[in-house]
Amino acid sequence: MPVPPPHAHPVRGRALLGGGLILLAGAMPAAAQESAVTLDTLSVAGSGLAPAGLNLRTVDRGASRLGLTPLETPASVDVIAGETARLRGQTTVAEAVTQNATGITTIGTPGNGNGAFTARGFAGVNSIQQLYDGTRLYVGAGTVTFPFDTWNIERIEVLRGPASVLYGDGAIGGVVNVVTKKPVFTPINAARAVVGSDGTTRLALDSGGPIGDAVAYRFNISGNRSEGWMSPEGDFRNLAVSGALTLQASPDLAVTLSHDLGYQEPARYWGTPLVNGRILDAIRFNNYNTRDSKITWTDNWTQLKTEWSPSADVTVRNTAYRLQSRRHWLDVEQYAFNRGTGRIDRSAYTEIYHQQEQVGNRLDATFRGTLFGLRNEVLVGFDVNHIAFTHTNNFSTAGSNLTTSVDPFTYDPGLFPANGRASPAYATSTDQASVFAENRLILTDQVSLLAGARFDAPSLHRQDLQTGATFDRDFQALSYRFGAVYNPTPELALYAQYATATDPVGSLITLSQSLANFKLSTGEQVELGAKGVAWDGRVEWTLAGYRIVKDNLVSTVPGQPNVSTQVGRQSSLGVEAAVSLHLFDAWRVDANLALLHAQYDSFNQSVNGAVVSYAGRQPIEVPERVGNLWLNWAFAPSWEARIGLQYVGETYSDFGNQARRPDYTLVNAGLDYQVTPASRLSLRAYNLFDEVYAIRGSAVNGVGTSWLLGRPRSVEVAYNVTF
Repeated sequence: MPVPPPHAHPVRGRALLGGGLILLAGAMPAAAQESAVTLDTLSVAGSGLAPAGLNLRTVDRGASRLGLTPLETPASVDVIAGETARLRGQTTVAEAVTQNATGITTIGTPGNGNGAFTARGFAGVNSIQQLYDGTRLYVGAGTVTFPFDTWNIERIEVLRGPASVLYGDGAIGGVVNVVTKKPVFTPINAARAVVGSDGTTRLALDSGGPIGDAVAYRFNISGNRSEGWMSPEGDFRNLAVSGALTLQASPDLAVTLSHDLGYQEPARYWGTPLVNGRILDAIRFNNYNTRDSKITWTDNWTQLKTEWSPSADVTVRNTAYRLQSRRHWLDVEQYAFNRGTGRIDRSAYTEIYHQQEQVGNRLDATFRGTLFGLRNEVLVGFDVNHIAFTHTNNFSTAGSNLTTSVDPFTYDPGLFPANGRASPAYATSTDQASVFAENRLILTDQVSLLAGARFDAPSLHRQDLQTGATFDRDFQALSYRFGAVYNPTPELALYAQYATATDPVGSLITLSQSLANFKLSTGEQVELGAKGVAWDGRVEWTLAGYRIVKDNLVSTVPGQPNVSTQVGRQSSLGVEAAVSLHLFDAWRVDANLALLHAQYDSFNQSVNGAVVSYAGRQPIEVPERVGNLWLNWAFAPSWEARIGLQYVGETYSDFGNQARRPDYTLVNAGLDYQVTPASRLSLRAYNLFDEVYAIRGSAVNGVGTSWLLGRPRSVEVAYNVTF
């Protein structure tokens, strides 16, 4: 029988998706029930449509720490069920976000950790913040490498628009919060095995359940490896391991200790050279990196979370954490076709090490009561961090300036030069403290007001490990937002919001001496929107319009090409819409579309000794048209087919909009067969029509030199089982 449409069920204020096999709470403690009943408790049992939808009645904390549903939040929020991502064959966080959320695209490269996004006209890890269970790892040298795997994900919460009021600097475009599977008091076990094109194999295990009456566990492990579609040095492998224990000390006190490990050796591929402005079929799958190239990333996240509810009106949460990253690159990273010689010129021989450790604590308390006789919720809290970062590189060595050339078709990749190896470059120590507050005032059953504020005070100390020179810099930032929600009916919301945000001019904890005297960039957004649920949950829809302005961009001073100041401005104006339709038992449609106009309003750069204005130009890497469509059809008992379309509009690799990258449409497809009530066999095809497309590009003097190409057509067969 087809899975029925989603319905909201109250479980201590949380929403539950109906359908499939729901884990029953039984006689568990109340707090344990809340952790057990989640989006991810849908099993593979039964045939019919996969869980999907906009989840407008599902509680999320990505857009508000008060634990509101998207219908109660005056902001644009996507809640993506982890099971939805896995059923659609999305094995990475980047795939799950960009193929399901509204208006989000990836610009991930080996240099930024393969996890950078664009949203609402802004791009990169310093403008779209990434969280793991509500905790952020501060961006070091423009790189974030964790999380990356979707196997252990309960849901992904995407807040579009400024979010500094919640999470601090670096969130003017939005926030991606990955929420993991939690320990459960009802036994659950699941496994996955996958084989696919290019020697791809994937294995994964999920196990959870009680250990006695008061302790529950969750353990997830997922490994992926492939020979890759590039040759040579295109293979990759990774491993994600997560474990958590919850102690339900009393009905109102729960303590969870978790540790997550991520290890990655991504493909050592930095792009394909353009020949006369296009990709030649003959070199599409050639990789021009050195034979001994290496990229390794290791991340460790340890968190201790405590939740205490001494009464129905008070909840206190504390998270203590230690986050650690170790990264290494050894590559030649830039390639360009030389018309004069007919060869590929290679440059930027680079070796880099990152050592990063972040220790911190976040505490917040929520109080529910009345204010002036009106229902009111207020949350107050603080967040403190200490981040130590060491950057080892070869930027000062002779080998880093090496340039080589190879034949485009038959070539010896060669080895990395012995005189180009890295040595300690600089170290930073950053202390960050913030206080934040949110308040929700319910004026009537139909009208509520939401307000929030956050004050951040980071302090940076940087030392040059070559010369011993040091500098110190303190910052202060105040972010706030105001919003109102009007509910004409319980399943329709109209809202308005004003929000501010801050972005660093570079990665804050690795700020360079040249940027030390600049302040944080500031932004503000005005947003109007509407959301609704109809036909007993069979229809969900959202519509939003916004304008964002970001000031204090670093801009060259006219008449003084060697002098920069913070007078630049960038803006975006857009509209976004999403809909989920399950009007018939056998059919489901999920679609979204984002249209925007983004531009530099005031922005100068020095080009060949002259100052050039880029006012009116489309920002680098930002598409102005983005859309997704998923169509599911349960065409027979135990069978389901799906097809997904992802459209990304044209983008540019340079400020002057001369190095254009064309738009593209990717088609992904899947076919599922429910072998038994507890097992499912899936066939998946990615990029079905073998579109040649670029995730990111590089350019010199307005001319495109290379494109970082996305995955070509490939197929996978997956077998999932619960036991």
